[in-house]
Parts: sequence; C-alpha cells; structure tokens
Amino acid sequence: MRRATFDADAIRHFATLCGDHNPLHHDERSAAAGPFGTLIASGPHVVALMMGLDASFLSERHEALGLGFEFRFVKAVPAGATLTLEWTVTGVEYKTSLAGHVVSVAGRAVDDTGDVFVTATGRNLLRSPPSSDTDS
Repeated sequence: MRRATFDADAIRHFATLCGDHNPLHHDERSAAAGPFGTLIASGPHVVALMMGLDASFLSERHEALGLGFEFRFVKAVPAGATLTLEWTVTGVEYKTSLAGHVVSVAGRAVDDTGDVFVTATGRNLLRSPPSSDTDS
C-alpha cells in the first residue's frame, strides 16, 4: 500500500514527461471549464505509480517481472486528491515453461471515503533471486 497526492504541479510535470499535452492536465482555465472543473491526473500518472508499487514490493525478495496489466479508469483523479494505491495477490501458479511462479494481483486507487478511481489486474513472474557467491 502507498499513499499518493496528485497536486497540480505533479500533474503538470508528469503529463509533460510522458508527452501528454491534454489541456485537462496543464491549463487551469481549460480544466475549470471542462467536465471535471479542475485539472486531472493523466491516466499514465496513476498507472505508473501503481505499477511501481507492484514492482517494488515484489522485487524486494524475488526476481520479479511484470507480464501484463489491465487498468480501468473509474473516475478522474482531480488535482489535490490523495489516494491509497494497493494490490492484493489473487493467485499463484508455478509455470514450468517460465521457471517461476506467476502471481496474479488485483489493484485499486481509492480515496479516504472509499471512492474508487482506478481498478486493475495484473500478472507477474517471480523467480528466486540468483544466489550470490559468498566465497572470498
């Protein structure tokens, strides 16, 4: 689990970095007149933070590789929102052809009132980390 705040500066900065020039992520005036009444985070912004959480957690103890993810944007993330990003393991299956375990996960980005902004599913490959040579 990780908390993330999507302030206006972070929204603009991330959108610029990923090449998303939609005025809803950059221009206060356009965004205020738009359907959400304020700047909103770009989809890749939320997705990147969620995938980073998944990768960081799983790679603490294992060699971890993402195999695929699917995200659903339920609600726009407005400037100033603080969300809890979380993943739950929903299944683990050993896959001989991949020499590791395929770990299925379900994720979401939710605010403190329980409103869900993003849902996700994913699959990761986990392998034992390579053994280190302790001989000197």
